[in-house]
Amino acid sequence: MTSKLQSVLDEIDEINRQDQNQEIVEGIAQPKEFLYGQRMSECLLTYWPGANELLQIAVRAQHVKRWHIARQEYPMGKAGYYAWRTALGVFHAETAHELMLSKGYSEQEANQTASMLKKERLKSNPDAQTLEDVACLVFLMHYFGPFAEKHSDEKIISIVQKTWKKMSDQAKDIALSLTLPPHLGKLVAQALS
Repeated sequence: MTSKLQSVLDEIDEINRQDQNQEIVEGIAQPKEFLYGQRMSECLLTYWPGANELLQIAVRAQHVKRWHIARQEYPMGKAGYYAWRTALGVFHAETAHELMLSKGYSEQEANQTASMLKKERLKSNPDAQTLEDVACLVFLMHYFGPFAEKHSDEKIISIVQKTWKKMSDQAKDIALSLTLPPHLGKLVAQALS
């Protein structure tokens, strides 16, 4: 890992350690978005070990300072949710762009990373697709269970179907190899049947 890359990742981690939202893991409270960034990078390095530096930054910056734009700032409902998600994507992209420039990356490299974070050209940009794949897999591995507890089976099946459409064939194969709790595995099977 280059010192420039390490410097950007460290800066993202430092920002995300400021998250007041906590998640308890093995009895220890951790900043939620810091933990998310670590999980994203771990997933990338496990399944795409040859990932380039720009993709590594995008993966770690996927939720950088996410708490800065609260969901409550947007109307409830689907339109408000998508507006919030779009605003977050732009914010994460701008934050990563600025960090990269400050650490010596070129404007072109910072723009490429920002484009990934804004989910531009998902199906035609392999790095943007991999970022989406990692986000989907991290959701399935770490957040699917708690999310499923709060929603109906019908909603979960619908979300799995939507998530599946976003994933590459490689990510789908990885997802199918995951060991999920029986009730979640059953919902996934229903969604894909």
